[in-house]
Amino acid sequence: MDAEGFIARLEVDRRYRRQIVHRRCLAARPAEYRATDQPLPEQLRVLLGNEGIERLYCHQAESYDAVGRGEDVVICTGTASGKSLSYHLPVMAGLLADGDARALYLYPAKALAHDQQGNLQRMVAQAELGEVLKPACYDGDTPTHRRAGIRRSATLLLSNPDMLHQGILPHHAKWAEF
Repeated sequence: MDAEGFIARLEVDRRYRRQIVHRRCLAARPAEYRATDQPLPEQLRVLLGNEGIERLYCHQAESYDAVGRGEDVVICTGTASGKSLSYHLPVMAGLLADGDARALYLYPAKALAHDQQGNLQRMVAQAELGEVLKPACYDGDTPTHRRAGIRRSATLLLSNPDMLHQGILPHHAKWAEF
């Protein structure tokens, strides 16, 4: 069932009467693309090509450029609009440029962090960048025997605020290299 059909069913269902007070359907519009001001590193072009991405959406290129200029970025777009690449690309470019660099992503939920880790691992593996880009989740579900290895080898750590406060900050000396 499509979204319109689902909403139409809710509107006639007596259990949902008067719960939908307004509905508006926005017309589709064509995607807008733009190149980055500075060329992406070759490794990232390969990574994007492996994903079937030939060009970046405007918000992705603008985000990449803004981060490159040292600016703060806030992105607000619809679901499945490529927001993740808006921050993955500049972070990965930084990690590729500086072998000592590390990145920390904080997600509000473990499930989202694990979903992003899976996407990152797939992209990194397909682009054969696993020696440089090493994403790993570090949360309450991370087995104790894997935690030290993640601290030592991860270049891109995905976690959540709870684990930051409970497992990372109280043990900041163990995380000094990261």
